[in-house]
Amino acid sequence: MDEITISLLGLAFMFALMLLRVPVGFAMLITGFVGLSVVLSPGAAFNLLTGNVWGQFSSYSFSVIPLFIFMGQLAYRAGVTEKLYRAAYKWVGHLPGGLAGTTILASMGFSAICGSNSATAATMGTIALPEMKKYSYDGTLSTGSVAIGGTLGVICPPSVVLIIIALQTEQSILSLFLSMIVPGVLLTVLFLLTVIFLCMRNPALGPAGPRAGLKEKLRSLSGVIEALILFSLVIGGLYAGWFTPSEAAAAGAFGALVLALVQRNLSFENFKGAAMETVRVSSMVILLITGAVVLTRFLTATRLPFFLAEWVVELPVPSLVIMAVVFAIYLVGGCLMDALGFLVVTVPIFFPVALALGYDPVHYTVLITFITTMGAVTPPVGVNVYIVSGLAPEIPINNIFKGASLFLAGYALCIIFLMIFPQLALYLPSLLR
Repeated sequence: MDEITISLLGLAFMFALMLLRVPVGFAMLITGFVGLSVVLSPGAAFNLLTGNVWGQFSSYSFSVIPLFIFMGQLAYRAGVTEKLYRAAYKWVGHLPGGLAGTTILASMGFSAICGSNSATAATMGTIALPEMKKYSYDGTLSTGSVAIGGTLGVICPPSVVLIIIALQTEQSILSLFLSMIVPGVLLTVLFLLTVIFLCMRNPALGPAGPRAGLKEKLRSLSGVIEALILFSLVIGGLYAGWFTPSEAAAAGAFGALVLALVQRNLSFENFKGAAMETVRVSSMVILLITGAVVLTRFLTATRLPFFLAEWVVELPVPSLVIMAVVFAIYLVGGCLMDALGFLVVTVPIFFPVALALGYDPVHYTVLITFITTMGAVTPPVGVNVYIVSGLAPEIPINNIFKGASLFLAGYALCIIFLMIFPQLALYLPSLLR
């Protein structure tokens, strides 16, 4: 049996394990280990686990993952989220569907210090859903706005997904962070316009709140200062060359701790909770990366990614058609699996194809992240929808999916803009060259 056939059988075996509800990280790890044992030898497979994996994770650069997660956990438990929500309400609360718009705007602010879509959805839902229920907001719109706002946790830096892709593909973490700033703002604006449009057509969906005066608006910005300081410290420090990515993450975590202590918003129990949640989430992410490392070694040993890239380049069809098929795979995969897991699995397969077709690696990464993230609010997986359902059990889950789907046109428009105008993603990273 030739090596390409072995690699394809291995991938089929991996997806079969996932269908049997084996966690993605374990499915990749088992497939990669068994595949390497067949292609090379059991001894080589064990050497990879004991040597290469340890060498990968003993690298200082991997400390960036738990540190960014810890920063977001400290900020949440220090009350930064509530201040962001109050500030956003002063600025957009008077618009049609003001509380839903506030939820989306505050989600973007929290995403800038969180890096996780599920954490953003859970955090904002805890604050926003009771407020929207109090003012008789339509359940479909309120839950949909929380679920879709949570997806900004993957889009806006410091996104854990972007960090993992950067480490997998040996790209600059700062370049990927910068590439998402303009698209993230654009997507947020499109979501806000969607809320306004829906509530202008049907005011009963979400009534507008009272208009705040200029002094109130300016005073409310004090609630944004903490988040702005942390974001500026991390991204500004990286851009200015003061920090490496790991040092920037450490500075952000330390800054979040200092802000919480100065304002006396962090109890020992909250600190303990932040540490425990950081360990839990980091362990899950690191298991995913371990599986991806072993799977990538297996695929490289069979030369499947290189064979696929060479085969695709020689196809007698335009490159646009090929990438349309790849993007369709990411769209469907995002619906069937968690975005992080699917990206980790497929990047080793399709990234060489994109490079062979002449795509800029940063632009390609932005596109697949946007496309796959849509899956967080689409059936059958829809991680954010299930999180919101747990916070609002009285709303049928079909209604939450429907509410989130109202915003998918914003995603589609943003992706189209990014494909037509790549500089939306590439301009800020180009300033580093």
